[in-house]
Amino acid sequence: MKKLSARRRHPLAALVVLLFALAATGGLYTAFAPAGEAKAEQESTQSLAIEEGKKLYATGCSSCHGTGGQGTSDGPSLVGVGAAAVDFQVGTGRMPAQQPGAQVPKKKRIYDQDEINQLAAYVASLGSGPSQPTKEMYDPAGADIARGGELFRTNCSQCHNFTGEGGALTHGKYAPDLGDVDPKHLYEAMQTGPQNMPSFTDGALPGKDKRDIVAYVKEVNSGKSESPGGFKLGGFGPVAEGMFAWVFGLGVLIAVAVWVAARTAKAKKS
Repeated sequence: MKKLSARRRHPLAALVVLLFALAATGGLYTAFAPAGEAKAEQESTQSLAIEEGKKLYATGCSSCHGTGGQGTSDGPSLVGVGAAAVDFQVGTGRMPAQQPGAQVPKKKRIYDQDEINQLAAYVASLGSGPSQPTKEMYDPAGADIARGGELFRTNCSQCHNFTGEGGALTHGKYAPDLGDVDPKHLYEAMQTGPQNMPSFTDGALPGKDKRDIVAYVKEVNSGKSESPGGFKLGGFGPVAEGMFAWVFGLGVLIAVAVWVAARTAKAKKS
């Protein structure tokens, strides 16, 4: 009987069990409720961004691209171009365009980054497309610059020159100089293929390859890039340098020869 009474539960035991149950329930709520709330808040923020972006679009873009982004005779459809295309075009000042032409040049942007994000959110809502890259995707730090150079010379140098200094194309079009372009915009250009440039999907050019190319361009064509050979003549290499030496060097030799001949003829007359 003593053993049975020893095993008999204390009157407060039920209360302790109840408190533990409530604590566990609170723990579950703490674990799951914030995630749900965060998701709801994120969706609400995204919806607000889309609404604000729609207003900006109606004011600055709809006259060329249509009220619903379907495109007009003055501008292409934006359905499915994605947020990355908007961030590139508006972030580099190419859009809104000042006037039609063979190619829209880079200029000072008129929207701040928050407004650009709102425009991108609205256009992305029209149809799925490439999203804006995160900093880890385009950060040159730690990338393979040598491999990026190989990839750039294979895929990009035909238009942009071996060091990304640009070049002429047909019918008034051109490949722009890539000097001091924001790494994010370099990455987005490869993602979206703006204007005359082809797009490089992750299947054709994986994200790591794009990052290596960004690192190479920043290494060889930026305000901090060094040119050990002196004046680099557009980065064309020995062909351009040889032509420079041939034209100007030969010109100097001809001028000296004419001067010597004139002096000799004058000396003979005297």
